[in-house]
Amino acid sequence: MTTSSEQPTDNCLNAIDSLLGKIIQHGSFDLKFTIRRCEAAEQEFETPGTVVDFEGADTDLLLEKNAALLDALEYLVLKAVRADENISGRIIFDCQGWRRVRAEELKLTASIAAQQVIETGSPFYLNPMNPRERRIVHLALKDEAGVRTLSEGTGEHRKVVIYPAASPSTS
Repeated sequence: MTTSSEQPTDNCLNAIDSLLGKIIQHGSFDLKFTIRRCEAAEQEFETPGTVVDFEGADTDLLLEKNAALLDALEYLVLKAVRADENISGRIIFDCQGWRRVRAEELKLTASIAAQQVIETGSPFYLNPMNPRERRIVHLALKDEAGVRTLSEGTGEHRKVVIYPAASPSTS
């Protein structure tokens, strides 16, 4: 259903629309969704090319526990329509602007943690995050001269560690 290009095809988006509609209907969720492509001007490093945006009475369910259900729906649907990694990384599921707010929160956390690392010279271990969130942290600090970032751990325990720029490399 996908091609080697970076943007999702119409077939891929139609498959997402169809499957998500069935999940919402059979799950008796009071949700509606729209699929939209982002304009180039609104894209930043954490903003994908396509957003599946939810609204309705059950949006609170999607956002409970740090948007666990929203993340699960995104993962399930993108796997089920067989979107390859190049394309699935360009599609996000969002609800009430949660992804934008979370990205800002991560950037602020990264900045504060980086300052602490610079002041103390000690590494700062962030909580485990999904790949998209880790990428936001890495990119937020890529131009910070006093620190460097590494992802450590495996699976759901993978986290970003912020080190002083001069500290020895770890494996």
